[in-house]
Amino acid sequence: MRPGAVALAVSSLLALGAGPPDRAAPLPDRMADTGGGTQLITAVAPKRASTTGTVTWWDLRGRRWVRTGSAPARFGANGLVEGAARRQGTDTTPTGLYGLPYAFGIKAAPRGTAYTYRRVHRNSWWCQDNDSRSYNRWTEPRAADCQAAESEQLISYRAQYAHALVVDFNYERPVRGRGAGIFLHVNGRGATAGCVSVPKDAMRRILTWADPAKRPHLAVGTTSGTTAVTRY
Repeated sequence: MRPGAVALAVSSLLALGAGPPDRAAPLPDRMADTGGGTQLITAVAPKRASTTGTVTWWDLRGRRWVRTGSAPARFGANGLVEGAARRQGTDTTPTGLYGLPYAFGIKAAPRGTAYTYRRVHRNSWWCQDNDSRSYNRWTEPRAADCQAAESEQLISYRAQYAHALVVDFNYERPVRGRGAGIFLHVNGRGATAGCVSVPKDAMRRILTWADPAKRPHLAVGTTSGTTAVTRY
């Protein structure tokens, strides 16, 4: 078609109210799956080797996803990796779409938090021992078959676990060796060991925004490539 004819066709469509193609659709509208709820958190890094990126939280209003808030994010010290291929101890953040079972923290839940919120005590542990029956579970006190050296004493991470959400990575049916203790939590001093972290104020805002009745999920991925967030 001649250029003049293309321009005429577009002009005619606009006159009819069709509008131009939407080249800036909200990120959730471009994803393969958003979890089926009306809330979504996206954690996106520029590339797989990145240790920083952006967390954004969204609400589905009518038929359109609307950005409610965003914050700078940190990822694993060794970047991101496809969740199904992740190995424990690699300091990588697993990509994929995950549920958010419950929240926890050393500090009290921010006012307005709707999620089930579990307070951390001195004997609260997250078991990462592959030989334990409590693998990838909170135990209080530490399970007898879970070695302390293969676990996190949650209270030891006072900054990071001031507030957090458990990420349903390798959680419902744990695969030994894939990884344990993946959370959305408050920033520490630098990159994470595989979690996603955000500034303290952002984590508090997320907790007061998230509503389990709206089935929020966390989508982790890169802007493009085989681990693009739009694939999940």
